[in-house]
Amino acid sequence: MNVPTMADMIAQEKQPEVLFWVGAAGSYDERAKKISRAFVKILHQAKVDFAVLGTEESSTGDTAKRAGNEFLFQMQAMMNIEILNGYNVKKIVTCDPHSFNTLKNEYPSLGGNYEVYHHTQFIQNLISEGRLKINDTILKGKKITFHDPCYLGRANEEYESPRNLIRRLGVNLKEMKRNKSSALCCGAGGAQMFKDAEKGTKEINVLRTEDALETKPDIIATGCPYCNTMMTDGVKFKEKEAEVLVKDIAELIAEANQL
Repeated sequence: MNVPTMADMIAQEKQPEVLFWVGAAGSYDERAKKISRAFVKILHQAKVDFAVLGTEESSTGDTAKRAGNEFLFQMQAMMNIEILNGYNVKKIVTCDPHSFNTLKNEYPSLGGNYEVYHHTQFIQNLISEGRLKINDTILKGKKITFHDPCYLGRANEEYESPRNLIRRLGVNLKEMKRNKSSALCCGAGGAQMFKDAEKGTKEINVLRTEDALETKPDIIATGCPYCNTMMTDGVKFKEKEAEVLVKDIAELIAEANQL
């Protein structure tokens, strides 16, 4: 896939329209890489001039901060800000709500001021500008439920962009009983992804998956690579992987547009 780096672009004396912040999951996790690839295909289809940092991209520091290590967070953030400002980056888009929240809300106080978009917001803007159309025939009639990522929903009050995109697919969107501001966490946020479960009778991702399965969906849609992992594990635990798929909205749009 043709994915230029900022270093490549600057060497050619070009400044891309937007920087795609891939994030740790989208870079290293085999399942999340598919989300990154789907989004890149959408960017290419919409003829968006973009670049990535490549090996210069490091963790935003989100996990360190949530785990209580403010010192490590600030070290990681300052390194990233120095690189971003060095490239004169103005606009950033990411498929990871954790990175979205950190870059948008926590970097400005450290000198990193950028226009930051979650990929569902960015895709919605591309449609509004007439740069992208979504085929509403390929997935027509499929039953889909959407799981709100905590750092997109409650943390940044973005509930409509992902839902607007899902509706454009021509599918039957069925909401879970707990949705939007009352949505239940998948269990990965706040650095919980990287620690053992605490004592209890049920894993939180299983409980959230049960919410989703009550809607009898063909597909559980997500807008976060960590949510995708937790919901996929929940579907496997419930032994429903042959019946229910877990897909990111970018993947659904790429599939609908046959990219």
